[in-house]
Amino acid sequence: MCGIFGITTIKGSSFSKTDYRKTLRSLFLLSESRGKEASGFSFNNQPSIKVFKTPFPASDLVVSSLYAKQVDDLVDSNSPYYSAIGHSRLVTDGYENDNTNNQPVIKKGTVAIHNGIIVNSGELWEKYTDEKKETQLDSELIPTLIRRFQLNGSLKNALNKFYNEIYGLVSTAIMFNDADNVLLATNNGSLYYCVSIDKKSFVFASERYILKTLIQQDNLQHTFTEESITQLKARSCCLINLNTNQLEIHSIDDTAISEFHLLSKKSGEANIELIEGQITSREIHINKSIGRREVKVPQTFLDITWDRKRKIETLKRCTKCILPETFPYIEFDETGVCNYCNHYRKLSFKGAEQFKELCDRYRSKDGSPDCLMPFSGGRDSSYALHYVKEVLKMNPIAFSYDWGMLTDLSRRNQARMCGKLGVEHILVSADIRKKRANIRKNVLAWLKHPNLGTIPLFMAGDKQYFYFSNLLMEQNNLELSILGENMLEATKFKTGFCGINPNFDAERTYSLSLTDKIKMALFYGKEYIINPAYINSSILDTLDAFKSYYVIKHQNINMFDYIPWDEETIENTIINQYQWETDPGTLTTWRIGDGTAAFYNYIYYFVAGFTENDTFRSNQIREGLITRDKALQRTHEENNPRWESLKWYCDTIDIDFETTVAVINKIPTLY
Repeated sequence: MCGIFGITTIKGSSFSKTDYRKTLRSLFLLSESRGKEASGFSFNNQPSIKVFKTPFPASDLVVSSLYAKQVDDLVDSNSPYYSAIGHSRLVTDGYENDNTNNQPVIKKGTVAIHNGIIVNSGELWEKYTDEKKETQLDSELIPTLIRRFQLNGSLKNALNKFYNEIYGLVSTAIMFNDADNVLLATNNGSLYYCVSIDKKSFVFASERYILKTLIQQDNLQHTFTEESITQLKARSCCLINLNTNQLEIHSIDDTAISEFHLLSKKSGEANIELIEGQITSREIHINKSIGRREVKVPQTFLDITWDRKRKIETLKRCTKCILPETFPYIEFDETGVCNYCNHYRKLSFKGAEQFKELCDRYRSKDGSPDCLMPFSGGRDSSYALHYVKEVLKMNPIAFSYDWGMLTDLSRRNQARMCGKLGVEHILVSADIRKKRANIRKNVLAWLKHPNLGTIPLFMAGDKQYFYFSNLLMEQNNLELSILGENMLEATKFKTGFCGINPNFDAERTYSLSLTDKIKMALFYGKEYIINPAYINSSILDTLDAFKSYYVIKHQNINMFDYIPWDEETIENTIINQYQWETDPGTLTTWRIGDGTAAFYNYIYYFVAGFTENDTFRSNQIREGLITRDKALQRTHEENNPRWESLKWYCDTIDIDFETTVAVINKIPTLY
């Protein structure tokens, strides 16, 4: 989730002080792609360990005078070694405006940085009630439990016990006040390291590409080689002796090793100093995105809901599927069957064996990554990751694009899956604050002049994941990208509300002909003229989204072109085997990790009388996977407003919940 990194060097190294300064700065900036909401560092130059953290991104930190002074103090000291670890944060637990929640975490004589999520943190704090919880961070458990277990044994055994206690994702780096060591550990392989040519310097980061780029752009070929970049495998640990720069690598689960041989105990304890200071005069951002919302729904909203539901239930619907008369471009034949049913062609599948044969062509022989898997943390991508890793025994890299509307539930499910499967997880983080500001501007513009065709503007910011998918394949020398795209999710009404006739021959949910792409561009151009409030800072992002979704080549194969999509199998697998988390606010498992879905489906339902759930269940009917009566029963429940999710969305983009819902409720309906 976050970017963690570090560098150590000993005296006599060919790695100059200038190189050290430049490398550390580059590590901060390169790791910022994994999180831009906070940053921090810990510098160990014997006999003290200095720690600084800030609720500002790494790009702000590295240009500050405070940072420059601390780096100078580090490299100009007479210490036998220089050691630094750093953190670029994507907020998943504990608001960053409270600086105690930022990293590195200081506790029990240790300084720790963490990439991932411990999803059972609440249960562990309840289990160890004698331990004092000082922050809102799940990461606080890392030093808390490792030191607790170390009291009764070795550091190596403590690490083993820690990983057996936690559930989720932990890649970590730890400094100690009583040992001249840095400890790295990961349960999914999201750590890479490189030892210098002269064996006297060591650098690590969350991704191979970060180290590769570092070596190339900083002209460090005289110190490090790309060939020496090594992955710390899933459920492995690495102890660095800071005095000698020697490494000791073990499996976390190897109980035959009772203690690290290179553990270098100090004669005394180093002082851990938390540095205070500001790096910028800019106002601290107040984040509102974490956790569920307790919401008291006004009675008027509940009354309107039930009144609308009664009216919607009287709509004329297709006699075969459940699409209503308000669906764009719908037509009914003499038997009451809609044109969407009459033109529907059942899905055909190439078969599991052909899928395996395809993957075999790309399978690595040495256990290195051999495919990329775009991974939202939703049910389909979670099952696809399970299938590719566990059934086909491939070695995927899971890739997620966090554009600011990925919910905490989705992030926790990503941690569950990648942690248990031992799959490297590359998360590309957008400038989340900027993305949310753009969403806010477009939602407020939309509320001034509502049009169902322009609702996709709310989601424009997430489409760049196609671009980053292509980019990561190139960066990691991968030729295979596997997508878990359920074709039953096709929602033709979104382009229909833009005045585009349905293309019943489309092979993908994002397929549009050139003519239809021009029509869509003209539709949005007209709306921008009618409603100038859309002319704001989000325009470039929206254009980039259109390009990523409809123009650039999508280099993915779809697993569900080969294997039939089966809702029961998918849900049973991910929930029972991985404790995949569902949303208590809805019965469906679809789109529960997408923070926008509850909002736009509320609009579609209240204004047009249907949602994505109706199109999805209708496609299931056409495939013979569900009866019409069952589909009507399920959508009756699934289309209920998800009030807590609606409140989360409004809070996250900083608009008033009650005012916004009241405006939506006043929009003239299509029924």
